[in-house]
Amino acid sequence: MELKKSDINRRTAILIAIAAPVTLFGGSTLAKEVKFTTLTSFQLAAMLEKKDFFFVNVHTPYEGEIKNTDAFIVFDKIADNLDRLPKDRTEKIVLYCRSGRMSEIAAGELTQLGFSQVSHLSGGMIDWKKSGHEIIEK
Repeated sequence: MELKKSDINRRTAILIAIAAPVTLFGGSTLAKEVKFTTLTSFQLAAMLEKKDFFFVNVHTPYEGEIKNTDAFIVFDKIADNLDRLPKDRTEKIVLYCRSGRMSEIAAGELTQLGFSQVSHLSGGMIDWKKSGHEIIEK
C-alpha cells in the first residue's frame, strides 16, 4: 500500500488529536486521581465505637447529624475553613452529608489540599438511617 503525503498528514493530525489531551493533563484526560476512602454505614458504625478521627458533617442546609460529630463545615467551603480541621494533615478525617455527594466533593478537595487520611460515608445520612442507625435532629 502506497501512502501519499496527505495520508500521512491526516494520520499525524488524528494521532495528535488523540494524544494531546493525555499529554496536556499529565497522562490522563480525567482530573487528578482522588485518594480518599469511601466508607459504608457498617464500617463507620464500627469506627465510631473506638472513635479516633475528626468527624465532619458537610451537608447544607442542616438536615440532621450523626452522633459524635466534631464540626459542621459546608462542603464547598471546606478549603476556606482549614482552621477548623486538624492542623496535622495526616490525621484521620471522616466526612458525611445527606446522600454522600457533598462529602465526596469535600473529600476530593481535602486530598488535593494535602490531607492524606480522608474518608467519606457512601450514601450519607440516608444510608446511615436505612442501616438502622440514628440521625439526630436539632
